[in-house]
Amino acid sequence: MKKKFMTILIIIIAIILLLAIWFNIPYSPVKTQFRNDVEARLQNAAALTNVNTDSSVTRVKTLDSAAIASLPPLIQKYLETCGYIGSERRSHLTMEYKDVDFGMGVNKPRLKIDYTHVDFADSPNRLAFIDSKMFGIPFQGYDYYMNGKGGMKGVLAKLITLFDQTGPAMDKASLITYLAEALFLPETLLKDFITFKQINEHAVEATITNKGVTASGIFHFNDAYEMTSFTTKDRGQISSDGTIEYTPWEAQCENYKEYSDGIKRPTVFRAVWKNKNGDFVYFDGKISKVNGAISL
Repeated sequence: MKKKFMTILIIIIAIILLLAIWFNIPYSPVKTQFRNDVEARLQNAAALTNVNTDSSVTRVKTLDSAAIASLPPLIQKYLETCGYIGSERRSHLTMEYKDVDFGMGVNKPRLKIDYTHVDFADSPNRLAFIDSKMFGIPFQGYDYYMNGKGGMKGVLAKLITLFDQTGPAMDKASLITYLAEALFLPETLLKDFITFKQINEHAVEATITNKGVTASGIFHFNDAYEMTSFTTKDRGQISSDGTIEYTPWEAQCENYKEYSDGIKRPTVFRAVWKNKNGDFVYFDGKISKVNGAISL
């Protein structure tokens, strides 16, 4: 009996050790999928840098006033004031957040997450990776919009899929997220899949169309021509049981500063559901890095 007990104890200890090793090694299927998809898209993205060449000189292509002349005056002022004129025309945008206060749902636990997203300018593609822990167990997520298809997947312990949301409502929601971030990647503003209509001196309506799906929202600006929020009614709030409710959604930007590349951007970004019984801030984070190498 004692020998049998010792055998069971050894097996339990071995399983615990193996799980501890698995949880702590850098590899994960979700992270690998994210990295592979980013690399594939980077290889296919439009080469917007080092494109003007002659026999002896390679020049970086920069954004100038002529390129943005067709955009609404308010967006032109935003780009000028925030330092984008004369900056490098980029084929993609990378943003990282550390220790984001993230809500899984109303009256549900909140997590601290690290969040990295990459947006591409040649077509509306966006890939994002979530890294966190639940009770010491790795929780990772993949939030994507690629080739007209959007989805959100959450995986516990690197193996157990907690949710995997896809479908038309997810396609539209992911497309809206891409639109909300478009002003941080000015090259997207020059593409024909986004159109604009200035409403007044502080607001511009934007409409994005891709793969037969169309969605709209409004960019709001302050007197300093900083974009302070993006609002839309076209984003469906998808619950864990798959039901969809179209609730007003808002992306909020605060505390602009000049980054090392000379461009003014917000340092705080929030995503908010404007529910009937009050606002639900499910993403509240500070931007830690822009357009650097991905820290994964």
